[in-house]
Amino acid sequence: MGRATGWAQLRGLLRSRDFRLLYTTRLVSACADGIFQTALASYVLFNPEKATTPAETAWAFAALLLPYSVVGPFVGVVLDRWWRQRILVVSNIVKVGLVIGVAALVAGRSEGVAFFATAIAALGVNRLFLSALSAGLPRIVSDDVLVTANALSTTSGSIATIIGAGVGGLLRWLIGSNPPSVAAIVIVASGVYATSALVAARMPRQLLGPAEEERASATSVSTWHAITDVTGDLRRAASHLLQRKRASDALFAISAHRFLYGIATLTIVLLNRNYFTKNVNSGLLGLGAVVAASGVGFVVAAIITPSVTGRIGLRAWIGWLMVAAAGSIAVFGLPYQRALLVVGGFVLGVSAQGVKISVDTTVQEEVDDSFRGRVFAVYDMLFNATYVAAAAVTATVLPKSGKSYVVMTLLAVGYLAAGAAYLALSARHRANGAYGQSVEPPESVIEMPKSSSQGSNRP
Repeated sequence: MGRATGWAQLRGLLRSRDFRLLYTTRLVSACADGIFQTALASYVLFNPEKATTPAETAWAFAALLLPYSVVGPFVGVVLDRWWRQRILVVSNIVKVGLVIGVAALVAGRSEGVAFFATAIAALGVNRLFLSALSAGLPRIVSDDVLVTANALSTTSGSIATIIGAGVGGLLRWLIGSNPPSVAAIVIVASGVYATSALVAARMPRQLLGPAEEERASATSVSTWHAITDVTGDLRRAASHLLQRKRASDALFAISAHRFLYGIATLTIVLLNRNYFTKNVNSGLLGLGAVVAASGVGFVVAAIITPSVTGRIGLRAWIGWLMVAAAGSIAVFGLPYQRALLVVGGFVLGVSAQGVKISVDTTVQEEVDDSFRGRVFAVYDMLFNATYVAAAAVTATVLPKSGKSYVVMTLLAVGYLAAGAAYLALSARHRANGAYGQSVEPPESVIEMPKSSSQGSNRP
């Protein structure tokens, strides 16, 4: 099967009305996320009225990401009981209300418990929305194009978030960075969330599942009892994962990657805020350049991941991406040069997105649909809890400037060690026959046709 198959798969996906609606819902909401997050970053981290310390930066990241971990287990209960299409609509509507509340608090210059609680609630609802997208995707695409759909949806969503961040940054430049101006930017985000809700409302109620029999089985138990039995749900989801070694190994890899990526991200924020320049606008532009470079890396990952994994397999690709991240930190991070850091952001973007595409596909393929909501909730909890842990570590080990040769060196070593550990663990499980039939992705997402002399993409 040649590379032209990837183009055919892409065209087939985009011809599907169901996929287009889900895809558009994701993109519009992701754009709103970018606008909202830029406004929050401007207000909390790049506020010209006050300095930013490592502890404050870590607290801001942890506070805003904590709901993704805390809400995660409860999300699974909802995803396996309620129509996922309804979740997409309602969660966006709830976000509109919460984001408007954030705007009111920003306009009033609030930085206390009410501000963080409202922002945390908005991001917690967003976790439900994103989990519903992931759990619903396998219901509208076939297994043979799942990796293509994942690469396109996940990467496009990340790019839409970056575009939204650019829109937020442009609005900040046009109307100013004082609290009332930032509040106006937040209001714009609420309007974009409302648009996403309208798109999601066009999908049939039952389109994204869960299936009638699975929903009936889940709803045979009262919702309150299901919520109080979250611990049991987590245990059953963990047991389901542990029986599928490919999925559990992949979650180990992305958890380690996410922890290290979190430390790298917070380091980059502090360097642009306090080391490379003292001007907050210049610092925000520097951070924007790294984010944009990472976005380009996301695109490259979407293009190359399916064909590369078709040749060497998902397992080897994840390992090589860890090595690439280690090299990026060592070569482009340690010199502490602003331009080199942008290049490093590109490589980290390729690594992070390539790992996520591979892990998303593995989990979707390996997990039964009746468990998919709960398993993705566990996945999201790990994905974000490791980032929160990275924030806590960063607060204790980084100086205010963000510059530490020891931390940067340990980051590079950490990526190498994590990659080696994942490869060793997965090799042992494969040797023991625990992997069973391998997950083989399609050949490409967005690739140029190749001549027949180049051979097959199959491993």
